[in-house]
Amino acid sequence: MKYLRKWRPAAALALALGCSCGFVVAPGIAAAAGPPRVDLNVLVVTDGSPWVEGLRQQMASEGVATTVVDLNNSSRPVITSGFLADTLSDGTPHAKFEGVVLPSDSPAGLSADERTALTNYETGYAVREVDSYVYPTANVGMNAPAYAGSLDGVNATVTAAARADAFRYLKGTFAFDGQPGGPLSYGYLGQPLANTATSSFTSFLTAPIPGSATTGTLAGVYTTGNRQQLEISFGYNYYQGQFRYLAHGIVDWVTKGVHFGYWRNYFSVNIDDVFNYDAIWSDVGKCTPGDGTCPAGTPDTTPARMSATDASYAAQWEQQNTFTLDMLYNGGASVQYLADNAALLDPLLLQFQLQGVNQFRWVNHTYTHQFLGCQQDFTVIPWRCATDSSGNILWVPSSTINSEIKQNIQWAKQNGIPVRGGELVAGEHSGTFILPQQPVDNPNFDAALGPDGVKWLGLDASREANQRAVGAALGVPRHPVNVFYNVATKAQEVSEYNWIYTSTANGGSGICQNSTTSTCIAPLDPSTGWDSYILPQSIQIALSTVLQNDPRPYYMHQSNLTQDRLALQFTSGLLSAYRTVFATSTPVVNATMTQEGQALQSQSQWTATQNAGTVTGYVQGTSVVVTGPAGTSAPLTAPAQTKQGSPAYGNAYAGERSAYPTLGSSPLVLTLPSTPFPTSP
Repeated sequence: MKYLRKWRPAAALALALGCSCGFVVAPGIAAAAGPPRVDLNVLVVTDGSPWVEGLRQQMASEGVATTVVDLNNSSRPVITSGFLADTLSDGTPHAKFEGVVLPSDSPAGLSADERTALTNYETGYAVREVDSYVYPTANVGMNAPAYAGSLDGVNATVTAAARADAFRYLKGTFAFDGQPGGPLSYGYLGQPLANTATSSFTSFLTAPIPGSATTGTLAGVYTTGNRQQLEISFGYNYYQGQFRYLAHGIVDWVTKGVHFGYWRNYFSVNIDDVFNYDAIWSDVGKCTPGDGTCPAGTPDTTPARMSATDASYAAQWEQQNTFTLDMLYNGGASVQYLADNAALLDPLLLQFQLQGVNQFRWVNHTYTHQFLGCQQDFTVIPWRCATDSSGNILWVPSSTINSEIKQNIQWAKQNGIPVRGGELVAGEHSGTFILPQQPVDNPNFDAALGPDGVKWLGLDASREANQRAVGAALGVPRHPVNVFYNVATKAQEVSEYNWIYTSTANGGSGICQNSTTSTCIAPLDPSTGWDSYILPQSIQIALSTVLQNDPRPYYMHQSNLTQDRLALQFTSGLLSAYRTVFATSTPVVNATMTQEGQALQSQSQWTATQNAGTVTGYVQGTSVVVTGPAGTSAPLTAPAQTKQGSPAYGNAYAGERSAYPTLGSSPLVLTLPSTPFPTSP
């Protein structure tokens, strides 16, 4: 990582003094009255360790402005008093950073003079410091640790003091990842030193000391005069559960709740293929009859389709869990059901209509689920794109694509289903590229989206994680859940899971033996494997993503809503795990595809704005001032009771307020409920 000066001051810089003894006003300039100006920018000093890199990544995911100094870069700038602050032309003291993040309380790569400059700066401006991972010592207000070792499975408590501060969005307890004695987490538990007239320690995170009846501290705030350090005495990385719970609070604490960025915990579940049938896995043939090649003699399995009872159960489940599922429907499949069964009514459609179609959200999944990319040639395994005599790929024509999109909308209107306009997920995410067979989008597909009114197109996040333009639409990548489309029961899921993830010696396919993305596991018990392994692992993986400010939805299939209803077990489990840890002020954001696409677009645009350096902001007294080109959206988070003029600013979430205000020709000014940086040197 190179040193990045990503944020420019909001006004011209005055003379910077190189000493660490404080600041003086240049000759001929009268000292300004009032508080200092503090830029909305966090100084991140990294040595590449996973804990400080985790914090840097968290700030990037939220959109917090940072300046990164890499201690491993020999050409990095030296941290001096002039690097940290200066004086403006009107005599106002100017602090360039609202917070400081270090790998530890005294990183090896910082000189003594640099550490002194930081200490003086933080003391002078009441700027906070995060020590990302420290060994407890008196330097951070702690006694020597009473315990050092694994913290896997330890139940930690977020103290009342932490919940009255930046960690107000947590309920109070959570467990560290892993099981006791496992290899995932390591840290130190000890006791704070006694408070004195000049220093104090406030525990923020505590846990029982193994082998004793005593509680120790895992994180807390050491205060010496005007200076505050948040010391964290356990190791972590960006993806571990304990860090995911605490990450936003650490960012909020170091910035005193005022910073660029917008943070939400998003969770939505798409159910694909509604009204359709899904082929079902064969435990005998280790294949999917009707949707793949099976060994000779493999008996057929019965395709799965939701019943009226399943629809009723899903509606009741939604009400009980205060959560709405997105139904991605194929209207032509309902029409085909009538033809195949010589029926006048589709009982599944009728149930949706009787109980109220508005209980769910509906997304166009095309009329018959036809593949909309190249014309497929199944004479070889795996299939390939058919070509003409000159070797040119034969594409599914525009007429077919238009029909699949428009017929499905028409069918929905005829049956009272309130499909949202502008949203589409093609069957198998077809139309867009799929490697290795189809390296580019179907040009006919791209061309059809604009005339067909598609603004947001579902993509497969396992194939392409980033939002991109597809014709006139923008992509919304969707996360797959490791619950397969071709299973409806726990036993079917475990059978296929074992086939994919166990070695040939253990009766599996051996795919895992040559994989660069997964490892082989011991075969799961057919009776218990779902409950003991697959379900909790799927929840843990998904929950980590939910806590990464990631608007991308998850997708499963209608086969997972019938029989054992695996999709509801997954969704219930995640919601329960989330709501156990997070306060009611911080609900999951159950967004629509349009809202998800807009959130991804806003994040992307803000990243580009940050890279361009065209928007700046600062705090002075109780005012937050943001300037930039008119029409630019700048995400901003501020404490509760913050106002924009007379009304409250933004939207409430997690005990604070945030929004993407659009800048005008004049600076955006917010009024804070109190002064976060009242002092100056």
